[in-house]
Amino acid sequence: MSAQADEVKFSIKVMIDKEKTKVLFAEAESDFVDVLLSFLTLPLGTIVRLLNKHYLDKDQARSQACAGDMKMFRYYGKKQKNSVDSPTVPQNMNVEENNNLQINRDDVLSDPGLRKPIISFDVNVRDRIRREYISRGPCQPVGHNYPKRKMGEDNRSFRDVWFEGRPWLEYSIAKDAAFCFYCYLFRRSNVDDSFVKSGFTNWRKATVKFVDHVGNVNSLHNQARELFDNFQNQRQSVTRAFTTGKEVIDDQYRKRLTASLQVVRFLLRQGLPFRGDDEGSTSMNKGNFLELLDWLSTNNEEVAKVVRTNAPGNAQMTSPDIQKQLTNACAIETTISILSDLGDSPFSVMVDESRDCSVKEQMAINIRFVDRRGYIIERFLAMVHVRETTAACLKEALDLIFSNHGLSISRLRGQGYDGASNMRGEFNGLKTLVLRENPSAHYIHCFAHQLQLVVVSVCQVNRWIDDFFAYTGMIVNACGSSCKRSDIFRQAEHDRLVGLLESMEISSGTGLNQATSLCRPCDTRWGTHYTTICRLMDMWVSVLIVLQTIFDDGLVNARATSHSLIEKMETYDFVFIMILMRKLLGMTNVLSNILQAKDQNIENAIHQMTIVKENLQELRDSGWDDLCIEVNGFCEKNSIPIIDMQASRRRGSRQLRGADIVTNHHFFRVEIFFEVVDMLRQEMDNRFPEKSTELLSCISCLSPRLSFTSFDIDKLIHLAHQYPDDFTLTELSHIRQELQTYVQDLRKDARFKDLDNLGGLGKKMVETMKHKVFPLTYRLIELALVLPVATASVERVFSAMNIVKTRLRNKMGDVWMNDCLVVYIEKDIFMSIDDELILQRFQNMDNRRYQLSRLSS
Repeated sequence: MSAQADEVKFSIKVMIDKEKTKVLFAEAESDFVDVLLSFLTLPLGTIVRLLNKHYLDKDQARSQACAGDMKMFRYYGKKQKNSVDSPTVPQNMNVEENNNLQINRDDVLSDPGLRKPIISFDVNVRDRIRREYISRGPCQPVGHNYPKRKMGEDNRSFRDVWFEGRPWLEYSIAKDAAFCFYCYLFRRSNVDDSFVKSGFTNWRKATVKFVDHVGNVNSLHNQARELFDNFQNQRQSVTRAFTTGKEVIDDQYRKRLTASLQVVRFLLRQGLPFRGDDEGSTSMNKGNFLELLDWLSTNNEEVAKVVRTNAPGNAQMTSPDIQKQLTNACAIETTISILSDLGDSPFSVMVDESRDCSVKEQMAINIRFVDRRGYIIERFLAMVHVRETTAACLKEALDLIFSNHGLSISRLRGQGYDGASNMRGEFNGLKTLVLRENPSAHYIHCFAHQLQLVVVSVCQVNRWIDDFFAYTGMIVNACGSSCKRSDIFRQAEHDRLVGLLESMEISSGTGLNQATSLCRPCDTRWGTHYTTICRLMDMWVSVLIVLQTIFDDGLVNARATSHSLIEKMETYDFVFIMILMRKLLGMTNVLSNILQAKDQNIENAIHQMTIVKENLQELRDSGWDDLCIEVNGFCEKNSIPIIDMQASRRRGSRQLRGADIVTNHHFFRVEIFFEVVDMLRQEMDNRFPEKSTELLSCISCLSPRLSFTSFDIDKLIHLAHQYPDDFTLTELSHIRQELQTYVQDLRKDARFKDLDNLGGLGKKMVETMKHKVFPLTYRLIELALVLPVATASVERVFSAMNIVKTRLRNKMGDVWMNDCLVVYIEKDIFMSIDDELILQRFQNMDNRRYQLSRLSS
């Protein structure tokens, strides 16, 4: 019993039936605990009598001490809260408070080699630390690339198969050592055992040492295991033994907790805040949580019987801590479901950082993998606050998230970031730091981000295009710089739409003809240049009405600006460039939307790039006449003079001597049309060289288009060699024959005839069970599908962050925000999780006064 005595020498919380249900909390003395543990086999009544006698003695001593304290109080006065004897606790983003106990989640590390010993934590928080570790489970990074150690003449390493049948076994990536989960949590601290302190590393005798560590029935390991099992089973606690009417109380507790969970579910799905400024009983607005719970009780008699005034004062299940724990349970179960879908498959990671409304740098992490059905899945994993955006700091945060979720860098097969230097730096960027640990984690620069850089470059390099967008920005500012101008614009647009509806030029219907406004072009927002041009063309008349109103009624400076903008808009040059850029950016905008799809794959992205380049070349070769017809038609419709293409014009100012004189045809066709189209093609060739890297060149050979015409066995074998951790030497020697059989089989199979992209091929192979017939080939397809195309899903995380963390909620902690985001973003996963899983997760988070009733079968 000495092992148990060491672990309970901190405090015993016992409910004693002195006056019905009076709860006493007493600090246990060492000698009393020793005596009590020696009589654990006695009947419960005997133990209760011993406890009563002990507490009676303690009560008499406490009464005498209180009398002395009152005399001291009269002499010294009341002690201030912020005195030297009661220092304030500094705030921490990962500190949780519950029942006046504080836990810093930064101290709860998943890697057993980096953990602080349980005995080093404050005696009052050890149980909560234990429950936090139990909630996370043992660290078993299945799929990790375990390093080899030289042992005698052989190189040996840890093996995944050792985890099977050993729920207590843990592996430390930091120390390359094995540890015991049970012994860490409940074993005596003065026992010297490699599984507890330094870690076990003798892989040659691992299985034998595992058996020796477990030992016989009364071994220290089995004692720790028994304490572990008892600690999880709150129904066997002494507190519950003294509770009468357990079934009724448990049933009411379940209904009360379920009602709180339903409210939490609704608020999380909608991204709404929980708390209110005044949550008192007389408040007219107690906050969304309490108000919604009151509404639920008003409309449900069963709920009304067990909540609020009908609930025990110590089990209302409505406190802020309860709300946060329920939310945390929802987030944990959602994440577990995501990781369950991932399994031991390879995956890629997409990372980006942004600043939230409280001026804190947040890093969002998404993972991309192929599920068991062959579908490409992108999921939000976590958001973490980073002190700075250096590559080293981002790598440290990434390692921490991976460790907390039981993931390993060695399973990474792709990285997707934007073009920032801290991400893609060749020497010390995040991608380089990851590649040093895992050369198979190939880096892909976000395609959508690169495409935006192409658009920005084209819009800035050509002076005529740059001048056009400068005037466009001025037009947008002039029409929306004040409330009065915005109202004029909205009224003009309304009148225009009414006129078109009356003339039946447009039709009405749900979602049609919605009120909108002009859009300002932004270099960092995808597709804004194209949207700006489209809206300007659609609202051309309304824009001119606003500018004319400013000229007629505005101030002197405003009149001059509006007049110059009107003159600029009613020139052939402005209209020509506007329609030309709408054509060109329309092509890139379609491509941008395709690249942002969650299920997009690298092979199809390359194919779409090729299509856009071909369309640009076709436009250059045969699109001039159609462009001129469209420009002239727009000018005729809006009473804009059409110029003579054969007339002459100067390139520069008319006052400058020696300025080149060219025809309008040469100016518009050569210096604008050809130059801009060629520049766009050149930029795309520079930023998207689909054949410039061996990886992308090999992946393109997997395409099923046109009955696998691009299939190249030699390149695919070379692709397999770029993933040494995924193919053994034996598999590499067999892959050529499998690839030959694979392509012959699928070319003859009618089910694969109409496939046009790699994503569809992966789904069809799983659907037809071909992935089991050709496992090596399917592994190549899976590795190609895992590679990220764009970081659009990460950008959507930041959009969700701006919804969840608003100006009114700018003080919410990082853990609280992360839990809300996980559930809000992954709604489909969250809605599929059963309430019982969340309730049980919540119940095991802490010592609960009441227990959940068992579900009726």
